[in-house]
Amino acid sequence: MEKDGDILCGESLPCPVLSALEVIGGKWKPVILWEMERGILRFGQLKRAIPGITQKMLTQQLRELERDGIIWRKVYAEVPPRVEYGITTYGNTLRPMLTEMANWGRNHAKRLTETSEG
Repeated sequence: MEKDGDILCGESLPCPVLSALEVIGGKWKPVILWEMERGILRFGQLKRAIPGITQKMLTQQLRELERDGIIWRKVYAEVPPRVEYGITTYGNTLRPMLTEMANWGRNHAKRLTETSEG
Protein backbone atom coordinates (compact mmCIF):
# COMPACT_ATOMS: atom_id res chain seq x y z
CA MET A 1 0.00 0.00 0.00
CA GLU A 2 1.50 3.38 -0.99
CA LYS A 3 0.76 6.82 0.34
CA ASP A 4 2.61 9.91 -0.80
CA GLY A 5 5.35 7.78 -2.37
CA ASP A 6 6.04 5.71 0.78
CA ILE A 7 5.58 1.97 0.86
CA LEU A 8 3.49 1.28 3.93
CA CYS A 9 3.42 -1.66 6.30
CA GLY A 10 -0.03 -1.74 7.78
CA GLU A 11 -2.28 1.25 7.54
CA SER A 12 -0.26 4.38 8.24
CA LEU A 13 3.44 3.83 8.98
CA PRO A 14 6.26 3.62 6.44
CA CYS A 15 7.72 0.13 6.33
CA PRO A 16 10.39 -0.08 9.07
CA VAL A 17 12.58 -2.41 7.02
CA LEU A 18 12.68 0.12 4.18
CA SER A 19 13.40 2.90 6.68
CA ALA A 20 16.42 0.95 7.94
CA LEU A 21 17.59 0.11 4.42
CA GLU A 22 17.50 3.79 3.47
CA VAL A 23 20.24 4.34 6.05
CA ILE A 24 22.33 1.16 5.94
CA GLY A 25 21.26 -0.56 2.73
CA GLY A 26 23.50 -1.49 -0.12
CA LYS A 27 26.60 -3.57 -0.59
CA TRP A 28 29.10 -1.47 1.35
CA LYS A 29 27.53 0.28 4.34
CA PRO A 30 27.06 -2.84 6.49
CA VAL A 31 30.64 -3.92 5.67
CA ILE A 32 31.99 -0.48 6.57
CA LEU A 33 30.12 -0.53 9.87
CA TRP A 34 31.29 -4.07 10.60
CA GLU A 35 34.91 -2.99 10.09
CA MET A 36 34.36 0.09 12.25
CA GLU A 37 33.41 -2.17 15.16
CA ARG A 38 37.19 -2.44 15.70
CA GLY A 39 37.26 1.18 16.85
CA ILE A 40 38.34 4.50 15.41
CA LEU A 41 39.79 4.07 11.93
CA ARG A 42 41.38 6.25 9.31
CA PHE A 43 40.27 6.27 5.68
CA GLY A 44 43.25 4.22 4.50
CA GLN A 45 42.65 1.56 7.14
CA LEU A 46 39.06 1.20 6.02
CA LYS A 47 40.06 1.06 2.36
CA ARG A 48 42.59 -1.71 3.02
CA ALA A 49 40.12 -3.66 5.18
CA ILE A 50 37.43 -3.74 2.48
CA PRO A 51 38.67 -5.40 -0.70
CA GLY A 52 36.92 -4.27 -3.85
CA ILE A 53 35.61 -0.92 -2.64
CA THR A 54 36.80 2.08 -4.63
CA GLN A 55 38.03 5.28 -3.01
CA LYS A 56 35.10 7.15 -4.54
CA MET A 57 32.53 4.65 -3.20
CA LEU A 58 34.09 4.58 0.27
CA THR A 59 34.04 8.37 0.39
CA GLN A 60 30.39 8.48 -0.72
CA GLN A 61 29.27 5.82 1.76
CA LEU A 62 31.14 7.46 4.66
CA ARG A 63 29.54 10.82 3.83
CA GLU A 64 26.06 9.26 3.80
CA LEU A 65 26.65 7.43 7.09
CA GLU A 66 27.91 10.69 8.63
CA ARG A 67 24.93 12.62 7.27
CA ASP A 68 22.57 10.09 8.87
CA GLY A 69 24.32 10.32 12.26
CA ILE A 70 25.64 6.75 12.18
CA ILE A 71 29.34 7.68 12.19
CA TRP A 72 31.40 10.74 13.09
CA ARG A 73 34.34 12.23 11.27
CA LYS A 74 37.19 14.21 12.80
CA VAL A 75 39.72 16.13 10.73
CA TYR A 76 43.02 17.06 12.37
CA ALA A 77 44.81 20.25 11.33
CA GLU A 78 47.98 18.48 10.24
CA VAL A 79 49.97 18.17 7.05
CA PRO A 80 49.10 15.82 5.53
CA PRO A 81 45.58 16.01 6.95
CA ARG A 82 44.57 13.16 9.23
CA VAL A 83 40.92 12.10 9.24
CA GLU A 84 39.43 9.60 11.67
CA TYR A 85 36.06 7.91 11.65
CA GLY A 86 34.11 6.27 14.45
CA ILE A 87 30.64 5.01 15.22
CA THR A 88 28.32 7.39 17.07
CA THR A 89 26.21 6.39 20.06
CA TYR A 90 23.25 6.27 17.70
CA GLY A 91 25.23 4.13 15.26
CA ASN A 92 26.01 1.69 18.06
CA THR A 93 22.30 0.85 18.19
CA LEU A 94 22.93 -1.04 14.93
CA ARG A 95 25.43 -3.40 16.61
CA PRO A 96 22.92 -6.17 17.49
CA MET A 97 21.58 -6.21 13.93
CA LEU A 98 25.08 -6.34 12.41
CA THR A 99 26.05 -9.15 14.79
CA GLU A 100 22.98 -11.13 13.79
CA MET A 101 23.72 -10.52 10.10
CA ALA A 102 27.26 -11.82 10.66
CA ASN A 103 25.96 -14.88 12.50
CA TRP A 104 23.49 -15.59 9.73
CA GLY A 105 26.22 -15.15 7.13
CA ARG A 106 28.50 -17.62 8.92
CA ASN A 107 25.69 -20.17 9.15
CA HIS A 108 24.77 -19.63 5.52
CA ALA A 109 28.37 -20.10 4.37
CA LYS A 110 28.60 -23.27 6.46
CA ARG A 111 25.35 -24.54 4.94
CA LEU A 112 26.62 -23.86 1.43
CA THR A 113 29.85 -25.72 2.19
CA GLU A 114 27.95 -28.70 3.60
CA THR A 115 25.57 -28.73 0.62
CA SER A 116 28.39 -28.67 -1.91
CA GLU A 117 30.23 -31.48 -0.13
CA GLY A 118 27.25 -33.68 0.26
